[in-house]
Amino acid sequence: MGNKKGIIFAGALMGILSVALVKFGNPLNMGLCIACFLRDIAGGVGLHRAEVVQYIRPEVIGLVIGALGMAMFSREFDAKGGSSPFTRFFLGMVVMIGALVFLGCPLRMVLRLAGGDLNAIFGIAGFVAGILLGIAFLNKGFSLKRSYRLSAAEGYLFPAVMVAAFVLLIASPSFIFFSKEGPGSMHAPVMMALAVGLVCGALSQKTRLCMVGGIRDVVMFKDTYLISGFLSILVFATIGNMAFGFFNLGFEGQPVAHTDAFWNFMGMLLAGWGSVLLGGCPLRQLILAGEGSTDSAVAVMGMLMGAAFAHNFGLASSPKGPTPNGKISVIILLATVLVIAFMNIQKSSVSEKKGDAKIG
Repeated sequence: MGNKKGIIFAGALMGILSVALVKFGNPLNMGLCIACFLRDIAGGVGLHRAEVVQYIRPEVIGLVIGALGMAMFSREFDAKGGSSPFTRFFLGMVVMIGALVFLGCPLRMVLRLAGGDLNAIFGIAGFVAGILLGIAFLNKGFSLKRSYRLSAAEGYLFPAVMVAAFVLLIASPSFIFFSKEGPGSMHAPVMMALAVGLVCGALSQKTRLCMVGGIRDVVMFKDTYLISGFLSILVFATIGNMAFGFFNLGFEGQPVAHTDAFWNFMGMLLAGWGSVLLGGCPLRQLILAGEGSTDSAVAVMGMLMGAAFAHNFGLASSPKGPTPNGKISVIILLATVLVIAFMNIQKSSVSEKKGDAKIG
């Protein structure tokens, strides 16, 4: 699948499967959402107390294990890590908080638009703006420094945690929380959700699907390979929504969404900027974690903690709109990311780029 036809096929299948998950129980416009599903998992294991968003989502588990399986099959599994771990953990929190102010990750942003939710347009604009900010710092030499080869056991640990989470879901011990109402109570059958996650994880690993990478590559290299996958998701999810009667064009009355255009923009501005500095969107971080990257596993753990903070401290938005705490947090975190971006500019990288340019 190393060509554009392959990633278009992968996007088409993911778009259709996302709508199928809604048909069989997932919330509207939320067939697949990395931010929402990690938030639900955080609630399911008791990291936050928002009773309406607590459930261990099999889709996330499937994405990681599917990526692991494809990476092993393709001989691309590579255990590595050690690149600015706490900065990555913090940036994972940042991305999650920005996404929960908007109410969705980049993947759900596309699925919301595919369902007719025009509020997603402001999220997309903010996301692109955040990526452009990130690109500006990449061009100045931003880097979280190199990763190092680790033992295979390190790379298998995060997928093993996902398997343990699935065991908890099936066993349903008393210390695991399940929403009785709200989005957390709405879910497709467990084995179907797991199977969709496995397929989408394998496809995403093989095609390198990443919305951040797609926009970055268009801007920096005029390369449309990655973005074509998300355009395919948009087209086929729209067709699926229309076929099932889920399509509802407009701003008002959209499921798990609010109409505050400015904070939709700002939330995804924060998420986009943080994702560029991490090297990929939340979906890509899960896939890389499945491939053996402990750097991405640390970022995902940061996202889980970010979800806990967002709900325990009133930062996450609701269909009524963003909260005062959420607005303040976005401003503070944008300033903090700016500091992180400046502090991690590597002067040697800039010098090397200038030297390379002279040699070329």
